[in-house]
Amino acid sequence: MAKKTKKQDEPEYTGRYLVYSPDLSQAAGISSQIQSKTGLNLKSSTEFENEIFTEKDLENTDGIYLDKIGVAVLNSKPEAESSISALADEDGLIVEKERVVHAISLLDEETENYVKGYRDAVNSLADMLVQPEEEYDFDEAEMEDMEDPEVSVSGNTWGLKATRVVPQTFLYTNPYSGSGIKVAILDTGFDLNHPDFAGRPIVSQSFISGQAVQDGHGHGTHCTGTACGPKSPAPAVERYGIAYNAKIHIGKVLSNSGSGADSGILAGINWAIANGCSIISMSLGANVNGPGYSAVYESVALNALNNGTLIIAAAGNASSRPGTIKPVSHPANCPSIMAVGAVDSAMNVASFSCGGLYPSYGAVDIAGPGVAVFSSTKMPARYATWNGTSMATPHVAGIAALWAQATGLRGRNLWRKLISTAKALPAHPSRDVGAGLVQAPNKRRFFWKYPFPVKPIKPIPYPIIRP
Repeated sequence: MAKKTKKQDEPEYTGRYLVYSPDLSQAAGISSQIQSKTGLNLKSSTEFENEIFTEKDLENTDGIYLDKIGVAVLNSKPEAESSISALADEDGLIVEKERVVHAISLLDEETENYVKGYRDAVNSLADMLVQPEEEYDFDEAEMEDMEDPEVSVSGNTWGLKATRVVPQTFLYTNPYSGSGIKVAILDTGFDLNHPDFAGRPIVSQSFISGQAVQDGHGHGTHCTGTACGPKSPAPAVERYGIAYNAKIHIGKVLSNSGSGADSGILAGINWAIANGCSIISMSLGANVNGPGYSAVYESVALNALNNGTLIIAAAGNASSRPGTIKPVSHPANCPSIMAVGAVDSAMNVASFSCGGLYPSYGAVDIAGPGVAVFSSTKMPARYATWNGTSMATPHVAGIAALWAQATGLRGRNLWRKLISTAKALPAHPSRDVGAGLVQAPNKRRFFWKYPFPVKPIKPIPYPIIRP
């Protein structure tokens, strides 16, 4: 990805509009309300097979109403411009310009050179730095039918160690795999030919016109690998995946060049919710240059959270610490979207990670490993080591799936569990790391107390022999 310029720090818009009704009781009639005020004739997402449409479909209509999340995407026409703007003033609807968004990772030449040869040193350092925390206790009965916690691979990435996905002491085990949990990765798609995922069921859909789900960028495959990669990848390769038994849903909402628009992302969210995904991971965003956040995204995320779906998004890479700290990017700056900052193996905030600069919103909620992160990527490269809050986000999403399996929690309660179990990072303000480093559910192994209990030996009855 090209290095950012000052011009790229400014919000980019598509020329379309997003419209949302804060009054949920009126949401069903929003299409007719918009038509009566603007003359625009909207289609419902239910008119498309499986509620799936692309930008090309959108261009051939006046607009589309997303049935599951209650958002209308409008194509602007010169004669309707003023009436669209008036919807907010006269009808109390939320009206916003649609933004352009990008994959959030550092993939430029400078970063590539920085991470070469760094992974092995990082893993050695993490072994010394990471200490186990207090375990989360479960009843012994809850251990039934759970996967073998032992990992038979060459090693594990520093991120999996630091987050206790792989406990670093024999006293603890992590028996959870994300089994039964649906995780949606909304990104640049996925390399469906990646050998580490051979035989793995994957539900996928592209929301980019003219482009299949197949990942031509690599970013989506990398994020999917961290969140839901295999327990045992190729021989001599470190384990890099977290929720290895989760049900993977891939929504291609960013093009092979790494960019997209709000309408595609919202369509992806609509699709993920329709498919029953409990966790949505979005390593994407747009820089913000002032206060405020998207009321449309916030409304969508709040409703999703209250109905059992947690949306997790990257905080952004616009900072240049220590000199410059930029605010959390769109849409992660919404209060009801869990914003993820990045730390390195020494538990220092990554230089690029954005911060929570506003007191009532736009906070970093939690941190994840985001420097020198090894994971899968598109073939033929197969693997890559990248930096970014994009890389931190799927760590949180994968661990959220483990907690969802372990506790049965969803939505807001799952959010609270992730926050309450995070490892505090007192050397850094919550502005930068939120509650701290995300931690996976662990269980203390069961040992008999010494001396071991011994059952009394019953005397062996001998037959009585009479003379």
